[in-house]
Amino acid sequence: MRRGVRRRSRGAPPGAGFGARRRPRAAVPALLAATVVASVAAGCTGTSAPRDGDSRAPHPQGSEEAHATGSVLAVKVDNVPAARPQTGLDAADVVYVEPVEGGLSRLMAVYATGLPQSVGPVRSARESDLELLRQFDRPTLAFSGAQSKLLPLIDRAPLRAEPPGRTPGAYVRDEGRAAPHNLYVRPGRLLPSPAGSAALTTGFHYGKAPGGGRAEPSRTVRYPAASFTFTWSAHRDRWLVAMDGEPAVMTGGGRPAPATVVVQHVTVRESAFRDFRGSNSPYVESVGAGKAEVLRDGRSYEATWKRGAADEGTAFTARDGAPLNFAAGPVWVVFAPAP
Repeated sequence: MRRGVRRRSRGAPPGAGFGARRRPRAAVPALLAATVVASVAAGCTGTSAPRDGDSRAPHPQGSEEAHATGSVLAVKVDNVPAARPQTGLDAADVVYVEPVEGGLSRLMAVYATGLPQSVGPVRSARESDLELLRQFDRPTLAFSGAQSKLLPLIDRAPLRAEPPGRTPGAYVRDEGRAAPHNLYVRPGRLLPSPAGSAALTTGFHYGKAPGGGRAEPSRTVRYPAASFTFTWSAHRDRWLVAMDGEPAVMTGGGRPAPATVVVQHVTVRESAFRDFRGSNSPYVESVGAGKAEVLRDGRSYEATWKRGAADEGTAFTARDGAPLNFAAGPVWVVFAPAP
């Protein structure tokens, strides 16, 4: 087992959280620096359209045997209206919703227990992604580029950067869509197999629903130019996702339907970087502490979140200080600016 990966023991009780405190990891070799710079500049010119995956491994549950065999895959996914319908979000173990320039949003989809055939459209990385990804052991990051001054930080980050130029055979463009909303990654070309649930060192705790809470049939989170609504479906025992008031439907016809939704109130400040229009890129501070709302089983629970360091996961606790259990299944985390 590689340094920095924690494995839940065979005797751990059901509901035990994946990803307690982890040891610091070594930096990516300096050779990656030149490779990434060249990679970002290159494009992919494949012509075959992506296909939505229909084969997924179970999402993490406290009762399953945990094992880690490799790197989780994180994919930066476009989320403007022109990028929809998206592909592969319904297969993600965790989806992070991040504010970006212009009041819009971007998604980071994380895969550990299964790899869909295709994910996208793939877009560029942001500075705060590097802090968020430090919770995993050398994750693989699929992205389409980055602000030029951000590239040295990506070079030094403890991750495996995989933009199109580095592994061109892993990417394909759908010529039926307009660029830049037409680039897709084929995860099986980046990783030989799923990493396993123990690689999801998020700090999330799964188990029986806590007491209390309040009925919450629907919850909407708004950014200046984007919104997300999660509506409870008793029939599916899942939250159905809508974006900007429209149901989120994938290219294969499925819908992303997380078992748990977290509205995590964080500090959002200006970063040191701007986009090509001159707009500042927001920086989401995912290390720290604050308030959160955890939605599961059609109810909302007030919570406190804490992440002590970048190489640790995030702990969510109830009012009594006990870990707040998530429902078994996929998780969406929406970063909302703290009041």
